[in-house]
Amino acid sequence: MKIGVLSLQGAVAEHIRMLEEAGATAVAVKKVEELEDLDGIVLPGGESTTISKLMHKYGFTEALRQFGQAGKPIFGTCAGAILLAKRIHGQDDVHLGLMNVKVERNAFGRQKDSFEVELPIAGVAADYPAVFIRAPYIMEVGETGQVLAKYEEKIVAAREGHYLAAAFHPELTEDARMHKYFVDMVKEYRG
Repeated sequence: MKIGVLSLQGAVAEHIRMLEEAGATAVAVKKVEELEDLDGIVLPGGESTTISKLMHKYGFTEALRQFGQAGKPIFGTCAGAILLAKRIHGQDDVHLGLMNVKVERNAFGRQKDSFEVELPIAGVAADYPAVFIRAPYIMEVGETGQVLAKYEEKIVAAREGHYLAAAFHPELTEDARMHKYFVDMVKEYRG
């Protein structure tokens, strides 16, 4: 099983380390052609508008849409969750528009307002250490989606079929259980 981490911006090495700890072979993805060999991909955090511009520039936007539409699992963390969303509050444009969720950008304040909190996440852990940095939150999850975690009544993790979104940064902890959950999704895909 080979899982990629989109390497345009964000904590790529940290995601690779966690995926490997969760039992997958993980690689940094810098070229569109590299998507062909993958069973799943992680879209890391960063700045969603910047990542989106880079995705357009290097031809990833349509290739990642096809990747998701082919049923291959995608895990978006923080900005990655915004990239996956079909709707973004206050914005007409979306990026990949694959997952039926509506997100609000920077919903927990600025960089200086970053925090860590222990969260129960359905199917993952009762006490997951979630790190929030300029995090979005998920305002709505479509009918086929599942809310996995909330913080202060705001949805911060959700799954819809082979798409997984987290408002926080699971790669910045020492806890691989969120990545293990995604690795298990990829195993389901492979059958």
